[in-house]
Amino acid sequence: MIDPELRRDIVELEMVRSVDIHENGVVDVMVSLTTPGCPIRGHFQTGVGEAIRKLEGVTGVNISFDVLSDNEKQALGRKLGRGSLPEGALAQVKNVICVGSGKGGVGKSSVTANLAAALTADGKQVGVLDADVWGYSQPRMLGLGNERPHVNAERKIVPLRAYDGISVMSIGFFVEQDAAVVWRGPMLHKALQQFLEDVDWGELDYLLIDLPPGTGDVSMTLAQLLPQAKFVIVTTPQPVAQKVARRSAEMATKLKLEIAGVIENMSGFVTPSGERFQLFGEGGGQLLAEELEVPLLGKVPLTMPLREQSDAGVPVVFSDPDDPAAQALHHAARGLIALSPIELPVMQMPAPAAAPKPVGMSLPMA
Repeated sequence: MIDPELRRDIVELEMVRSVDIHENGVVDVMVSLTTPGCPIRGHFQTGVGEAIRKLEGVTGVNISFDVLSDNEKQALGRKLGRGSLPEGALAQVKNVICVGSGKGGVGKSSVTANLAAALTADGKQVGVLDADVWGYSQPRMLGLGNERPHVNAERKIVPLRAYDGISVMSIGFFVEQDAAVVWRGPMLHKALQQFLEDVDWGELDYLLIDLPPGTGDVSMTLAQLLPQAKFVIVTTPQPVAQKVARRSAEMATKLKLEIAGVIENMSGFVTPSGERFQLFGEGGGQLLAEELEVPLLGKVPLTMPLREQSDAGVPVVFSDPDDPAAQALHHAARGLIALSPIELPVMQMPAPAAAPKPVGMSLPMA
């Protein structure tokens, strides 16, 4: 089992604290993490469980976690040939959720902004990274206007705060308003890497990443930088959108990103009087979820308040919580929470038979 950040075997690195084998074939394993909020804990859960289940006679696996002491971290740093072990850019981020789509125009960014608002309303610490470099819209949707981040004493970029709870970072903060960003792969990779490594995200329950549509450079870069991330696919109901969204799912599978679920957006138009019209057909989100064998997290109708508040920079979840779209987005957020690992989880594995530019910034400017 290779640690994706340290790129070494966790047994060799002495990060396996204990292994207990019971007579009934159940194996208890304790893995030591470098930090309590290690963002790749889920990656360890899956990898260690899969490795042990391959062994003959194993009927189940229980995986638990503790944290290396300061002395153990120093020893590990020496083993790696470093003076000390870095904590990792996202060491205090518990869950990274990439929100993507196969095509543009499906409302992925408005879904991201309102998911962030709904998670915040449920008491979660949330950040939003606007990785849609060419079509950045989170600054406007979250009401941040022309504000600019600053750099703190540790030379880290401090995200802007929307509605006193959502940490936000976007390329839109570093270019002239409405400027076109004309970048190719290497510049995109550098910018995204800096947004992850040089931003002081702090303690977050969720970091939502608003991806650009399609399966290009940005998605592949984030998969390399964030192997522990989960993927949420946004589609609209009509079959053509569902088939295009399937390509994003294939990309996530090829890059070994876990698909957490599907959100169907524009799931009918609801008039102010409550009438509903299936403008884009119906059933595409459910079909995609069934095909991928993942949950349909929500069906979000298109409503006047959803559109109006996105333009006004106030998530409809905050401004009109009784709106049908707001309620559907709350439901989707609760689905994400249900899918997220709890603190220091113990995974029960089934038997084999069961199934202006701030000083210090180095971002290239458009």
